[in-house]
Amino acid sequence: MAAGTMHHDLTLIKESARDFAELHIRPHVMEWDETQYFPVELFQRMGEYGFLGALVPERYHGAGLNYQEYITIIEEIARVCGAIGLSVAAHNSLCTNHILLFGNETQKEKYLPLLATGKWIGAWGLTEPNTGSDAGRMATTAEKDGDYFVINGAKNFITHGLSGKVAVVVARTGELLDSRGMTAFVIEKGTPGFSAGKKENKLGMRASETTELIFNNCRVHKSQVLGREGEGFIQAMQVLDGGRISIAALSMGIAKGAYEAAVRYAQERQQFGKPIASFQAISFKLADMATKIEAAELLTRQAGRMKDQGQKTTKLSAMAKYYASEAAVEIANEAVQIFGGYGYVKDFPVEKYYRDAKLCTIGEGTSEIQKLVISREILKEE
Repeated sequence: MAAGTMHHDLTLIKESARDFAELHIRPHVMEWDETQYFPVELFQRMGEYGFLGALVPERYHGAGLNYQEYITIIEEIARVCGAIGLSVAAHNSLCTNHILLFGNETQKEKYLPLLATGKWIGAWGLTEPNTGSDAGRMATTAEKDGDYFVINGAKNFITHGLSGKVAVVVARTGELLDSRGMTAFVIEKGTPGFSAGKKENKLGMRASETTELIFNNCRVHKSQVLGREGEGFIQAMQVLDGGRISIAALSMGIAKGAYEAAVRYAQERQQFGKPIASFQAISFKLADMATKIEAAELLTRQAGRMKDQGQKTTKLSAMAKYYASEAAVEIANEAVQIFGGYGYVKDFPVEKYYRDAKLCTIGEGTSEIQKLVISREILKEE
């Protein structure tokens, strides 16, 4: 895509995503949140708009967009509903992107068109009940048996674990703590021995489905290995580099949604005979919120720019994810405060931004893990 046309396309994509979110998501936000309903039909519709194959080349029926455009889509959706934004991010950045980056031509031709068009929803499984940050000790094993691998174990906190038609799953094929002892598999729902476990009842992000994945002597043919045997963990870390940019974009969208609601309310709400925005206590809060959003956006866009230029983004992705997610929590918190008592009730939008924002500091590596990644990268550079 020529640089000259880029800005124009970004505006178009922004409008398209914004209109979609206003029309198809906003009317249902609270209903989906309260009932924990995961709207599969919405995802099929998003597939038609190209939102589910954002980074996938057009030859696999994707939208062929770059990271700047992808950041914009997630941000616009998350401004309306963080949960739907999260699901769009996980589907694109984790499952679909893993296959795009490491699948062979046969695997890409088979799965990418289904995922990019929203006909299938994708899941991605790294985390386990006992290994979140400490993925090196994963207990899910894949043992060789002729042309097959027999997988046993469980994954948890998996986005789309129930509704996903295909999952990319990392399992242990070697020794504990060996970063080359894990392998990634692409596994279709319906494979005997592969099932979804319990669905989590979450604080926020409630319209985004999160479940366990259970493997009970699940036989997977060697043709389902992504890349080479033993590369699964290394691949997963690369996938997370990109995924963290999408969580930064998600954080930014949630923060903007909360901030915009707070600005509107502060101008409308009167106390002591004037709008509360005219009080410094409130206007200075808005100034802080606006500044943090601007900083989060610059970091996120810079990480996206580096990704688009093919540079290594480990440090910047982690910085963007860490900063934007923590800023989103602070901004949503202040938005609730500006709304006062109304901020605490579900008839007003900010309590949901407050609940949704917290996940951004946890998923795809906690803030603490981001600091570990950033510090390692800094010390490597010296």
